[in-house]
Amino acid sequence: MNPRSEIHDRLAASLKEARTAKGLSLDAVARLSGVSRSMVSQIERGESSPTVATLWNLTQALQVDFAGLLDARKTPRIEVIRAEAAPVIGGRGQGVSIRILSPAEAVGMHEVYDLTFAAGGKLISDPHGPGCREHLTLLDGCIEVTSGDESQSLNKGDTARYFADRPHRIEARNGPARAILIVQNS
Repeated sequence: MNPRSEIHDRLAASLKEARTAKGLSLDAVARLSGVSRSMVSQIERGESSPTVATLWNLTQALQVDFAGLLDARKTPRIEVIRAEAAPVIGGRGQGVSIRILSPAEAVGMHEVYDLTFAAGGKLISDPHGPGCREHLTLLDGCIEVTSGDESQSLNKGDTARYFADRPHRIEARNGPARAILIVQNS
């Protein structure tokens, strides 16, 4: 086997393995990377030699190490995002830290957030898309959840499920609080 075909085979296998390990379709990788679906497919089958720019776009979309693509080691099946590396959203609340726990490709479908409220912290949201629902589980503290004109108080361990296609808010009561928020179909 000549070195070029061995490199091609390893690159093709590494990209396909990274895509399938993340549960992404060819269409999803194409959307995330800006590389056409047909080109992604050709690269995965070893039928096309990608440019460095194309490889860079694919590795960024798949969140894989550009330099490690040709490494013969298997990619771990367990993806770990260390606490300090998880992205944080700012500016959407007062006294609230919002850490993103879900992968980028889940945006709009199934988003997961870790919410940390300072005493009196509030997360005030405009309506999301039609039919959007939120599922909030309180890990610590006490909060009040409002969806439209209905409000409920939650204590540690409680879960609230509510429509988020109307104005809604989450507010810490009597001290700091922490919750996990799942947003579906935003």
